[in-house]
Amino acid sequence: MSQLQVLTLTCDDRPGVVAAVATGLTALGANISESSQFWDRTSNRFFMRLAVEGDESLSSASIEDALKPATDRFGLWVQTVDARRRPKIIILVSKFDHAMLDLLYQIKVGWLNADVVAIVSNHEDSREIAEREGIAYHYWPVCRANKTAQEKKVLDLVLQTGTELVILARYMQVLSDDLSTRLFGKIINIHHSFLPSFKGAKPYHQAYARGVKLIGATAHYVTPDLDEGPIIEQETERVTHAMSAEDFVATGRDIESRVLARAVKLHLERRIMLSGNKTIVFSN
Repeated sequence: MSQLQVLTLTCDDRPGVVAAVATGLTALGANISESSQFWDRTSNRFFMRLAVEGDESLSSASIEDALKPATDRFGLWVQTVDARRRPKIIILVSKFDHAMLDLLYQIKVGWLNADVVAIVSNHEDSREIAEREGIAYHYWPVCRANKTAQEKKVLDLVLQTGTELVILARYMQVLSDDLSTRLFGKIINIHHSFLPSFKGAKPYHQAYARGVKLIGATAHYVTPDLDEGPIIEQETERVTHAMSAEDFVATGRDIESRVLARAVKLHLERRIMLSGNKTIVFSN
Protein backbone atom coordinates (compact mmCIF):
# COMPACT_ATOMS: atom_id res chain seq x y z
CA MET A 1 0.00 0.00 0.00
CA SER A 2 1.43 3.38 -0.98
CA GLN A 3 2.24 5.91 1.71
CA LEU A 4 1.84 9.68 1.61
CA GLN A 5 3.97 11.90 3.82
CA VAL A 6 3.97 15.69 4.07
CA LEU A 7 7.26 17.42 4.80
CA THR A 8 7.78 21.00 5.95
CA LEU A 9 11.35 22.28 5.85
CA THR A 10 13.11 25.54 6.70
CA CYS A 11 16.67 26.82 6.94
CA ASP A 12 18.76 29.85 6.07
CA ASP A 13 18.66 30.22 2.32
CA ARG A 14 21.68 28.86 0.44
CA PRO A 15 22.18 27.43 -3.04
CA GLY A 16 21.70 23.68 -3.25
CA VAL A 17 18.99 23.13 -0.61
CA VAL A 18 16.31 21.91 -3.03
CA ALA A 19 18.77 19.70 -4.90
CA ALA A 20 20.01 18.09 -1.67
CA VAL A 21 16.47 17.36 -0.50
CA ALA A 22 15.44 15.95 -3.89
CA THR A 23 18.57 13.77 -4.01
CA GLY A 24 17.83 12.32 -0.58
CA LEU A 25 14.24 11.52 -1.44
CA THR A 26 15.21 10.01 -4.79
CA ALA A 27 17.69 7.70 -3.07
CA LEU A 28 14.83 6.58 -0.85
CA GLY A 29 12.72 5.72 -3.89
CA ALA A 30 10.13 8.35 -3.00
CA ASN A 31 8.17 10.39 -5.51
CA ILE A 32 7.50 14.10 -4.94
CA SER A 33 3.83 14.63 -5.84
CA GLU A 34 3.59 18.25 -4.71
CA SER A 35 6.18 20.94 -4.02
CA SER A 36 5.99 24.57 -2.86
CA GLN A 37 8.79 26.85 -1.73
CA PHE A 38 9.43 30.44 -0.69
CA TRP A 39 12.48 32.54 0.09
CA ASP A 40 11.78 35.27 2.65
CA ARG A 41 14.37 37.82 1.62
CA THR A 42 13.90 39.99 4.70
CA SER A 43 14.98 37.17 7.04
CA ASN A 44 16.92 35.11 4.46
CA ARG A 45 14.89 32.06 5.49
CA PHE A 46 13.91 29.36 3.02
CA PHE A 47 10.60 27.53 3.46
CA MET A 48 9.43 24.42 1.65
CA ARG A 49 6.49 22.02 1.72
CA LEU A 50 6.55 18.66 -0.04
CA ALA A 51 4.05 15.86 -0.46
CA VAL A 52 5.93 12.61 -0.95
CA GLU A 53 4.63 9.19 -2.01
CA GLY A 54 6.29 5.82 -1.70
CA ASP A 55 5.85 2.15 -0.85
CA GLU A 56 5.04 0.74 2.59
CA SER A 57 8.60 1.37 3.79
CA LEU A 58 8.14 5.14 3.52
CA SER A 59 7.85 6.69 6.98
CA SER A 60 8.86 9.75 8.97
CA ALA A 61 11.90 7.86 10.25
CA SER A 62 13.05 6.70 6.82
CA ILE A 63 12.65 10.22 5.39
CA GLU A 64 14.59 11.78 8.26
CA ASP A 65 17.41 9.26 7.72
CA ALA A 66 17.47 9.93 3.98
CA LEU A 67 17.61 13.70 4.52
CA LYS A 68 20.27 13.61 7.24
CA PRO A 69 23.08 14.71 4.88
CA ALA A 70 20.95 17.70 3.85
CA THR A 71 19.98 18.57 7.42
CA ASP A 72 23.59 18.38 8.57
CA ARG A 73 24.87 20.44 5.64
CA PHE A 74 22.25 23.19 5.67
CA GLY A 75 21.02 23.19 9.27
CA LEU A 76 17.68 22.14 7.85
CA TRP A 77 14.68 21.85 10.20
CA VAL A 78 12.36 19.09 8.96
CA GLN A 79 8.95 17.95 10.16
CA THR A 80 7.23 14.94 8.61
CA VAL A 81 3.65 13.74 9.12
CA ASP A 82 1.49 10.98 7.68
CA ALA A 83 -0.94 12.79 5.39
CA ARG A 84 -3.64 10.14 5.83
CA ARG A 85 -3.68 10.36 9.62
CA ARG A 86 -6.69 12.22 11.09
CA PRO A 87 -5.48 14.88 13.53
CA LYS A 88 -7.43 15.38 16.76
CA ILE A 89 -8.97 18.78 17.43
CA ILE A 90 -10.83 20.50 20.25
CA ILE A 91 -13.35 23.25 19.56
CA LEU A 92 -13.96 26.03 22.08
CA VAL A 93 -17.21 27.95 21.64
CA SER A 94 -19.41 30.36 23.58
CA LYS A 95 -22.97 31.22 22.52
CA PHE A 96 -22.48 31.93 18.81
CA ASP A 97 -22.29 28.48 17.22
CA HIS A 98 -22.28 29.20 13.46
CA ALA A 99 -18.53 28.72 12.98
CA MET A 100 -18.54 25.52 15.04
CA LEU A 101 -21.49 24.12 13.07
CA ASP A 102 -19.71 24.76 9.78
CA LEU A 103 -16.58 22.98 11.01
CA LEU A 104 -18.61 19.96 12.06
CA TYR A 105 -20.32 19.89 8.67
CA GLN A 106 -17.05 20.17 6.75
CA ILE A 107 -15.66 17.26 8.76
CA LYS A 108 -18.83 15.24 8.18
CA VAL A 109 -18.65 15.63 4.39
CA GLY A 110 -14.91 14.93 4.35
CA TRP A 111 -13.60 18.34 3.31
CA LEU A 112 -11.76 18.59 6.62
CA ASN A 113 -9.77 15.54 7.63
CA ALA A 114 -9.90 15.58 11.45
CA ASP A 115 -11.62 14.13 14.50
CA VAL A 116 -13.24 16.40 17.07
CA VAL A 117 -12.43 14.83 20.42
CA ALA A 118 -14.22 17.46 22.53
CA ILE A 119 -16.20 20.67 22.53
CA VAL A 120 -15.50 23.02 25.43
CA SER A 121 -17.79 25.91 26.29
CA ASN A 122 -18.45 28.43 29.02
CA HIS A 123 -22.16 28.03 28.22
CA GLU A 124 -24.55 25.08 27.90
CA ASP A 125 -25.99 26.19 24.56
CA SER A 126 -24.09 23.73 22.34
CA ARG A 127 -24.46 20.60 24.47
CA GLU A 128 -27.34 19.20 22.41
CA ILE A 129 -25.33 19.58 19.20
CA ALA A 130 -22.31 17.82 20.72
CA GLU A 131 -24.41 14.94 22.06
CA ARG A 132 -26.13 14.51 18.70
CA GLU A 133 -22.73 14.26 17.02
CA GLY A 134 -21.35 11.93 19.68
CA ILE A 135 -18.71 14.42 20.83
CA ALA A 136 -17.70 14.86 24.46
CA TYR A 137 -19.01 18.18 25.80
CA HIS A 138 -17.35 20.06 28.65
CA TYR A 139 -19.25 22.92 30.24
CA TRP A 140 -16.59 24.92 32.06
CA PRO A 141 -17.79 28.40 33.09
CA VAL A 142 -15.14 31.09 33.35
CA CYS A 143 -14.80 33.99 35.75
CA ARG A 144 -11.87 35.94 37.09
CA ALA A 145 -11.64 33.74 40.17
CA ASN A 146 -11.47 30.40 38.32
CA LYS A 147 -9.78 31.39 35.04
CA THR A 148 -6.44 29.77 35.88
CA ALA A 149 -8.07 26.52 37.00
CA GLN A 150 -10.35 26.45 33.96
CA GLU A 151 -7.46 26.92 31.56
CA LYS A 152 -5.53 24.16 33.31
CA LYS A 153 -8.45 21.84 32.59
CA VAL A 154 -8.31 22.86 28.93
CA LEU A 155 -4.57 22.20 28.77
CA ASP A 156 -4.95 18.86 30.57
CA LEU A 157 -7.66 17.87 28.07
CA VAL A 158 -5.34 18.74 25.16
CA LEU A 159 -2.57 16.59 26.60
CA GLN A 160 -4.82 13.68 27.61
CA THR A 161 -6.48 13.43 24.20
CA GLY A 162 -3.36 14.03 22.11
CA THR A 163 -5.03 17.04 20.51
CA GLU A 164 -2.98 18.80 17.85
CA LEU A 165 -5.18 21.83 17.22
CA VAL A 166 -7.45 23.95 19.41
CA ILE A 167 -10.00 26.08 17.56
CA LEU A 168 -11.64 29.14 19.06
CA ALA A 169 -14.90 29.14 17.11
CA ARG A 170 -16.24 32.42 18.51
CA TYR A 171 -15.05 31.57 22.01
CA MET A 172 -15.57 34.91 23.69
CA GLN A 173 -12.91 34.62 26.35
CA VAL A 174 -9.42 36.06 26.29
CA LEU A 175 -6.85 33.34 26.90
CA SER A 176 -4.09 33.98 29.41
CA ASP A 177 -0.55 34.72 28.29
CA ASP A 178 0.53 31.40 29.78
CA LEU A 179 -1.92 29.24 27.81
CA SER A 180 -1.39 31.24 24.62
CA THR A 181 2.36 30.76 24.90
CA ARG A 182 2.26 27.05 25.80
CA LEU A 183 0.03 26.23 22.83
CA PHE A 184 1.53 28.69 20.36
CA GLY A 185 1.02 27.53 16.79
CA LYS A 186 -1.69 25.12 17.93
CA ILE A 187 -4.56 27.54 18.59
CA ILE A 188 -6.50 29.23 15.78
CA ASN A 189 -8.98 32.02 16.50
CA ILE A 190 -11.61 33.54 14.24
CA HIS A 191 -11.89 37.26 14.83
CA HIS A 192 -15.05 38.91 13.64
CA SER A 193 -13.22 41.76 11.96
CA PHE A 194 -10.78 42.37 9.14
CA LEU A 195 -7.76 42.88 11.39
CA PRO A 196 -5.98 45.08 12.25
CA SER A 197 -9.10 47.27 12.11
CA PHE A 198 -11.83 47.21 14.77
CA LYS A 199 -10.27 45.01 17.43
CA GLY A 200 -11.98 43.98 20.65
CA ALA A 201 -15.71 43.76 21.31
CA LYS A 202 -18.48 44.35 18.78
CA PRO A 203 -16.31 45.12 15.74
CA TYR A 204 -19.25 44.96 13.32
CA HIS A 205 -21.03 47.62 15.31
CA GLN A 206 -17.82 49.67 15.26
CA ALA A 207 -17.65 49.23 11.50
CA TYR A 208 -21.32 50.21 11.14
CA ALA A 209 -20.78 53.34 13.21
CA ARG A 210 -17.85 54.33 10.97
CA GLY A 211 -19.84 53.75 7.78
CA VAL A 212 -17.31 51.36 6.24
CA LYS A 213 -17.97 49.83 2.83
CA LEU A 214 -16.14 46.54 3.44
CA ILE A 215 -16.32 44.23 6.43
CA GLY A 216 -14.47 41.01 6.95
CA ALA A 217 -13.12 38.33 9.25
CA THR A 218 -9.63 37.14 10.16
CA ALA A 219 -8.35 33.73 11.23
CA HIS A 220 -5.06 33.90 13.10
CA TYR A 221 -2.89 32.01 15.54
CA VAL A 222 -3.39 33.05 19.15
CA THR A 223 -0.56 34.84 20.93
CA PRO A 224 -0.35 36.70 24.26
CA ASP A 225 -0.87 39.95 22.33
CA LEU A 226 -4.64 40.14 21.87
CA ASP A 227 -5.69 39.96 18.21
CA GLU A 228 -2.07 40.38 17.08
CA GLY A 229 -1.20 36.77 16.20
CA PRO A 230 0.11 35.66 12.79
CA ILE A 231 -2.71 35.97 10.25
CA ILE A 232 -3.66 32.82 8.32
CA GLU A 233 -6.70 33.76 6.26
CA GLN A 234 -8.98 36.76 5.67
CA GLU A 235 -12.00 37.67 3.60
CA THR A 236 -14.07 40.80 3.03
CA GLU A 237 -17.53 41.52 1.69
CA ARG A 238 -19.05 44.77 0.49
CA VAL A 239 -21.73 46.45 2.63
CA THR A 240 -23.78 49.60 2.11
CA HIS A 241 -25.24 52.50 4.03
CA ALA A 242 -28.70 50.93 3.61
CA MET A 243 -27.79 47.94 5.78
CA SER A 244 -28.38 47.85 9.53
CA ALA A 245 -25.87 46.85 12.20
CA GLU A 246 -27.72 43.52 12.40
CA ASP A 247 -27.21 43.07 8.63
CA PHE A 248 -23.51 43.62 9.17
CA VAL A 249 -23.50 40.94 11.87
CA ALA A 250 -25.40 38.46 9.68
CA THR A 251 -23.03 39.04 6.77
CA GLY A 252 -20.10 38.66 9.14
CA ARG A 253 -21.32 35.29 10.42
CA ASP A 254 -21.11 33.83 6.92
CA ILE A 255 -17.63 35.24 6.35
CA GLU A 256 -16.37 33.98 9.72
CA SER A 257 -17.48 30.42 9.01
CA ARG A 258 -15.79 30.32 5.61
CA VAL A 259 -12.55 31.93 6.77
CA LEU A 260 -12.19 29.71 9.84
CA ALA A 261 -12.83 26.52 7.87
CA ARG A 262 -10.23 27.47 5.26
CA ALA A 263 -7.66 28.33 7.95
CA VAL A 264 -8.25 25.03 9.73
CA LYS A 265 -7.86 23.12 6.45
CA LEU A 266 -4.58 24.89 5.71
CA HIS A 267 -3.28 24.01 9.17
CA LEU A 268 -4.38 20.38 9.03
CA GLU A 269 -2.71 19.95 5.65
CA ARG A 270 0.54 21.47 6.97
CA ARG A 271 0.36 24.32 4.48
CA ILE A 272 1.23 27.02 7.02
CA MET A 273 4.73 27.87 8.19
CA LEU A 274 5.57 30.61 10.66
CA SER A 275 8.09 33.32 9.90
CA GLY A 276 8.25 35.65 12.87
CA ASN A 277 4.83 37.25 13.22
CA LYS A 278 3.86 36.34 9.67
CA THR A 279 2.69 33.14 8.04
CA ILE A 280 3.91 31.48 4.88
CA VAL A 281 0.79 29.86 3.38
CA PHE A 282 1.22 27.31 0.61
CA SER A 283 -2.24 27.09 -0.93
CA ASN A 284 -3.33 23.95 -2.74
